[in-house]
Amino acid sequence: MEKKKQIITAVCISAVLIVVLVLCFVFGRKKEGGTSEGVYVEPVSILGSSGMGTQNRYAGVVEAQESWKINLDSSKKVKEIYVKVGDEVAEGDQLFSYDTQELNAQIAQQKLEMESITNEIEDCNAQIAALQAERDAAASEDAKFDYTTEIQSVQNDLKQAQYNKKSKQLEIDQLNESIKNSVVTSKMAGVVKTLNENQSNEQSSDEAFMTILATGDYRVKCMINEQNMMDIGEGAPVILRSRVDENQTWTGIIAQIDTEAPQSSNSNSMYMESSGGDETTSSSKYPFYVTLEQSEGLMLGQHVFVEMDYGQGVVKNGIWLYETYLVKDGKDTYVWADNGKGKLEKRKIEPGDYDEALGEYEIKSGLSKEDYVAWPEETLKEGVKTIKDTLQTDEDEK
Repeated sequence: MEKKKQIITAVCISAVLIVVLVLCFVFGRKKEGGTSEGVYVEPVSILGSSGMGTQNRYAGVVEAQESWKINLDSSKKVKEIYVKVGDEVAEGDQLFSYDTQELNAQIAQQKLEMESITNEIEDCNAQIAALQAERDAAASEDAKFDYTTEIQSVQNDLKQAQYNKKSKQLEIDQLNESIKNSVVTSKMAGVVKTLNENQSNEQSSDEAFMTILATGDYRVKCMINEQNMMDIGEGAPVILRSRVDENQTWTGIIAQIDTEAPQSSNSNSMYMESSGGDETTSSSKYPFYVTLEQSEGLMLGQHVFVEMDYGQGVVKNGIWLYETYLVKDGKDTYVWADNGKGKLEKRKIEPGDYDEALGEYEIKSGLSKEDYVAWPEETLKEGVKTIKDTLQTDEDEK
């Protein structure tokens, strides 16, 4: 429910922004021509949601929500790698193994040292037994005292040897455990995203040896130029389009804009604008992330186009016009329109359904998509010369 409220709010804000832009455009054009030259009119075909035109688009790539970076044990060397970049792995699948030859050699050395310690313990026990027998057979108290002192010294050596034996056994157990775990397996289902094979010989590298991207929940990573940062906002709804099929779409919400990780380069490989955009100027770009509402049909690593959702994903039949162009006169509704002869007229229309989210009415009769209308002002009069939007006219001729 909260997500739906966010979507509706974002759409409403977007609609208001569009109206403001239209206002700025109209008043801007009036300043150029002035009422003495005529009234600017614009085609109905571009003044509703059906005529919103191509939106700014951002290139995005589908990635996993979770990733696992695997770093090497600096005390070991990689023996064999069982996967390559792009491979899908399941939980428990073998990824790579460490070379255990050196570990086996260390265990053999530790066992030799263990035997030496064991022999030392046996010698100490034998010495203690012999000294105790000699002390018991001694005639004088001084002799007994000397034997007791010597026995205590050997007992101390025995305790140290026993301690060394336990420490040595612990080292052997740890080496055996390392050998047992010499094969590293995946802790999750995913795809091998990166593999730094050279790191096996460069133990000081800070780069992860291998990265696994989890399969399941996806998100989309995009890049936006710093000059266009005002065009997006966290929580705003977006539409994702397949690069192969324009009609294949998904929906989502901008979950994060990472302003802490700017990327500066001359390349816009991850960014594009449908209207041309900045393709050569060097400037910073920032990643932003889209959380998907559904991911069926998407693949990990797939490239898509992302555009703000202004309602263009909803197909509407008929003619729709922003409510600000409609004027109420009692029970009647009219618009200021070009009469087809270059003159302004007050034309009665019949409004239909109302789209509250986008702030526009369906026009049931009185207008066609080929008609031109003016922004309603109190100073408008019928018979005034109309000036069609030349920029739009040029586009229509093309």
